[in-house]
Amino acid sequence: MSPSVNAQPEAPPLPLAERAYVALRDMIVTLELPPGSPLEEAIGARLGIGRTPLRDAIKRLESESLVVIYPRRGTFVAEVNLTDHSLISDVRRQLEGHAAHRAAERATDDDRDRLRELARTVREHPGGRAEGMRLDTLIHREVYRTAHNRFLEANLNQYYNLSLRIWYLFLDRLPEVDHTAEHLPMIDAIIAGQGDVALEYAVQHVSHFERSVHEAL
Repeated sequence: MSPSVNAQPEAPPLPLAERAYVALRDMIVTLELPPGSPLEEAIGARLGIGRTPLRDAIKRLESESLVVIYPRRGTFVAEVNLTDHSLISDVRRQLEGHAAHRAAERATDDDRDRLRELARTVREHPGGRAEGMRLDTLIHREVYRTAHNRFLEANLNQYYNLSLRIWYLFLDRLPEVDHTAEHLPMIDAIIAGQGDVALEYAVQHVSHFERSVHEAL
């Protein structure tokens, strides 16, 4: 049986605040909650999460520029500022390359096993923009974890989330990510411990994403 793009390794249950954060983050970056939409209290009931963890999640999302809070007006999903895209890509080129290099240096045997499974998923990926973006997300976040630097991982996730919203905004106008050409060589290089090669492919991927968005504008 082919591994699912959405398959995740088993993990202990997340704390409520983390659950709320992940749920809201994913709804925001995939535009299920569109830019400018209000975050009403009812969303907590919809997610089965109480006020306190929801409030903690919203504060975290605000610090990551995904949510804005206006006194006496309420809380809203942040607007997408396309003029920031080049600035975000400039930062991501540095951080993504560094993370891929560190992942190649620091990957454990368990990390390599997960990356091999991910590489198999890439080879068997049937295509499709939405599924392709979910696979893109899995790949990036696995590389971040494999770098074994929680500060680097936190920063990368923040900038990746900002980029991901832009990608979903133009999903129908952008080319599908060619995971076989862009991600598979990077994954193979990390498994093989080839940091410089992994870095090069990571940087090329970010640059290609930036060019694709500019062409779609």
